Amino acid sequence: MKTLGVFGKKIGMTQIYSKEGLSIPVTVVQLGENIVTRKLTKDKDGYEAIQVGAFAIKERKLTKPALGSFKKNEIAPVAPLREFHVADSATYNVGQPLPIAEILKEEMLVDVRGKSIGKGFQGTVKRYHAARGPMTHGSKFHRSMGSIGAGTTPGRVFRGTHMPGQMGNQNVCTRRTKIVRVDTDKNLLLIKGPVPGAEGSLVLISPTRLKWNG
Repeated sequence: MKTLGVFGKKIGMTQIYSKEGLSIPVTVVQLGENIVTRKLTKDKDGYEAIQVGAFAIKERKLTKPALGSFKKNEIAPVAPLREFHVADSATYNVGQPLPIAEILKEEMLVDVRGKSIGKGFQGTVKRYHAARGPMTHGSKFHRSMGSIGAGTTPGRVFRGTHMPGQMGNQNVCTRRTKIVRVDTDKNLLLIKGPVPGAEGSLVLISPTRLKWNG
């Protein structure tokens, strides 16, 4: 069963001080509305789950079927939407926000999922930390890739060979990061250390499971 999680937007990084006077680097996350938009039951859908929406979105950015679903439930449009498997969906009400204080608590270990910062098309030196050639005059081999395989045998390039290409802009999960502070008044979350994504990017925060099955 997948763990219930909440959406937020990464604001940036700062530092706070512990009771012992130690500086703790933290990432500030602005939590979304996290409203229950739909309930799925085992009798009708084959499994128990709830659908959660994060942030308000304009109606013109939705398809007519999606907009009709929000109007049917009398809910303001929100996005993105994600399903979470739960033991009993009857305990949740459509249109009400998730109980953040019950899901996330201070000193809890969480997994943070987000999209890493895109670096564009990069060479092997930056992308894979490959060694460069001599930078002296006449070398003619500075930051190029070099040999990618033998000649006659095997006579081809092996799959997975480190080559230039797109760097970053991938889904990343930072596991077992600690929640330093939960500010329910300002709807903020302080997470120790860095989390994936650029400032303003979307992140999904869920409690860490001891046994990870994907």
